[in-house]
Amino acid sequence: MTPSDPKIVVGAAIVDAAGRLLAAQRAEPPELAGGWEFPGGKVDPGEDDHTALVRECQEELGVLVKIGEQIGGDWSLAGGHVLRVWLAEIAEGEPEAREHLALRWLSVDEFYDVPWLPADLPIVRAFQEYLNEH
Repeated sequence: MTPSDPKIVVGAAIVDAAGRLLAAQRAEPPELAGGWEFPGGKVDPGEDDHTALVRECQEELGVLVKIGEQIGGDWSLAGGHVLRVWLAEIAEGEPEAREHLALRWLSVDEFYDVPWLPADLPIVRAFQEYLNEH
């Protein structure tokens, strides 16, 4: 990676057996606190996207996830970051809010009941389209 390469952030669209989506409420930084997002985080040097996403879900939620298809492509974020989101399912554990204010399972008709962070909102729409097609 060169200094001009975008910093990669990965997210998990975790779905349970009932088809509900797991949303996580940000605790920090202050300007994002209270907003809802897909769990995940930054890809560390030497990691690939999937390894980083599995690690982030273990750290943030205490669960082991199985990674599926990517939702959309690269989503631009502020500061030259790029967000990549994958469909995921929990392979082991029960999610707990270790680094978030709260977690919430959202059924399809509840997807927009939480105030998603602006960067995550188009991905929610893309995820909904994905569900409609599959």
